[in-house]
Amino acid sequence: MDRLQAMQVFTRVVDSNSFSRAADALDMPRASVSTTIQNLEAFLGVRLLQRTTRRLNLTPDGAAYYERCVRILADLDETEALFHEGSKKPRGRLRVDMPPSIGRLMLIPALGEFRERYPDIELVIGMGDKPVDLIQEGVDCVLRVGTLQDSSLVARRIGVFQGVTCASAAYLERHGEPQTLDDLQNHTAVNYFSSRTGRVLDMDFMVNGQACEIKIPSTIAVNDAEAYLSCGVDGYGLIQPPRFMALPYLRSGQLKEVLPQWKPQPMPISAVYPHSRHLSSKVRVFVEWVAEMFERCPLLQGQDETALHCLPTTAPAGSIRSKLAVPVVIDASEMVI
Repeated sequence: MDRLQAMQVFTRVVDSNSFSRAADALDMPRASVSTTIQNLEAFLGVRLLQRTTRRLNLTPDGAAYYERCVRILADLDETEALFHEGSKKPRGRLRVDMPPSIGRLMLIPALGEFRERYPDIELVIGMGDKPVDLIQEGVDCVLRVGTLQDSSLVARRIGVFQGVTCASAAYLERHGEPQTLDDLQNHTAVNYFSSRTGRVLDMDFMVNGQACEIKIPSTIAVNDAEAYLSCGVDGYGLIQPPRFMALPYLRSGQLKEVLPQWKPQPMPISAVYPHSRHLSSKVRVFVEWVAEMFERCPLLQGQDETALHCLPTTAPAGSIRSKLAVPVVIDASEMVI
């Protein structure tokens, strides 16, 4: 049995969730694909796939084997690319993960530029805020907001996440505009809770250079950034969304900034990837491109909204659309931030 070919067949079956589609993609008879998987399971001594009439499901052993196969095949592609004629252009699969707010509003609309520069890179884009084990899950690079906790990873700062305290005009008409931080106890907030921990994130303000968290009464809590923003626009309470997401509503007057003298604590936005003696060219060009994209937007560099061409200016939450040039795979299983 050709183990390398068996790995390629197995990963293609999993990716397409079909023996028939895998056979078509590999230009093989369906019977050969089935036989390859059976021989691979016999060789390994484990069941990799649970087959039903409607779909295929990975067994726990199958899931672990799949992740390792993906990494091995990606490493092989990368090695071959080093010696392939014309290998100056990076190629192969690149798996990245990021918060949906950044993915939908920043990265997805700009994908055409990346695809034009690097047509031989296959992007696999996951969007979520849950912890990702880059090594175990075979993820090449993640974009994250906040301080890096894992010292075994490399973080390159590419931007600054600046929040804004605001509320809808309708809410402020009913409850008045807070003038001091003490006034917040007479107001209602929309709470945001972490998908990772379930903890409600209190509003925070910079007071005399120090971060100050304030708990505000609330009747609604969500764990999705667009839902959070929508609740604020609909008048359910004060919110502290990212300024780059709130900007269209601030400009239209649907939201109004309050307490501007006490801004939320800014947080770094970083591209994070594993330590490596030889950084993959795919990861390197992706990080360089993302950093360049963020640099073009002063709003995401801690500055005021002076170059708004980098962001949508009149779009309600959830309406961002873009054409995705294949091969691009969007993993929407964790769209929660």
